[in-house]
Amino acid sequence: MAYAVAIVAPGEMGSAVAARLSEHGVKVTTSLAGRSAASAARAQRAHMTPVADDDALVEGADFFLSICPPGEAIALAERLKPALTRARKKPIYVDCNAVSPETAIAIGKVLESTGCQYVDGGIIGPPPPPNGTGTRIYVSGPAAHEVARLSEFGVAFPALDGPIGAASALKMSYGGITKGFTAIAVAMVLGATRAGLAAALHKELTASQPHLLAWLTRQVPRMYPKAYRWVAEMEEIGHFLQDGTPGGDMFADIARLYQDIADVAQARSDGDAVAQLSEFFVKPEDAQERKRA
Repeated sequence: MAYAVAIVAPGEMGSAVAARLSEHGVKVTTSLAGRSAASAARAQRAHMTPVADDDALVEGADFFLSICPPGEAIALAERLKPALTRARKKPIYVDCNAVSPETAIAIGKVLESTGCQYVDGGIIGPPPPPNGTGTRIYVSGPAAHEVARLSEFGVAFPALDGPIGAASALKMSYGGITKGFTAIAVAMVLGATRAGLAAALHKELTASQPHLLAWLTRQVPRMYPKAYRWVAEMEEIGHFLQDGTPGGDMFADIARLYQDIADVAQARSDGDAVAQLSEFFVKPEDAQERKRA
């Protein structure tokens, strides 16, 4: 059976998911209203069909995938509520964003009167490359197994045996480990740099934690352009761990750290935090090239 899927929005992740589905015969529509030229180009490369408005976006779709910054997830559901209510054929609304279980439940409440089934989702992994299989969109809720049928079309949608909020809880837990650990490393490298011990720290990590250093050398530079998107995600993880508790407060502070990195990344200058981190996390082959230069 050929499915029709609507995706908002055609950012890096949304367009990559759309491309994989399109490769496997799924018709994917999107709205380019208010989107940049870069988004329009990504949508074209992913073979997404642009539509004029929200009504055209949801009409005829079997599934609607909300893939947007987590701070915009509730607002998107509220925006689409009228169009979903008017739709003759009701798509299953899947919120795929990095939000807390409480936010996932709140999105479901927004959609209650639309007549649409609602599924909680959580993306783990990078945007899928062509013919890639490393990205998983976990889903939970009563209609999760319906959404899991999309696994036949190039992207894995594993269904969890849990209610609305279960997929988001898994995403929060996983993202809290990977992005939380990245934040700890960033903070300590900047501290070592201020103390004049960056080279000594790098030498010790090379000797005693080579696998950890290799992972961070890949992870940290990839973080700079994404830091602004991670701020709201860290705040959602704080909500998940309960605001006002040590765990919740820790991720509120991590959100502040990523906001600082995002601010610096937008206005880079010599000697700033991003430059210091880039100096520390140099790939071995790049380090050799620098020495030769």
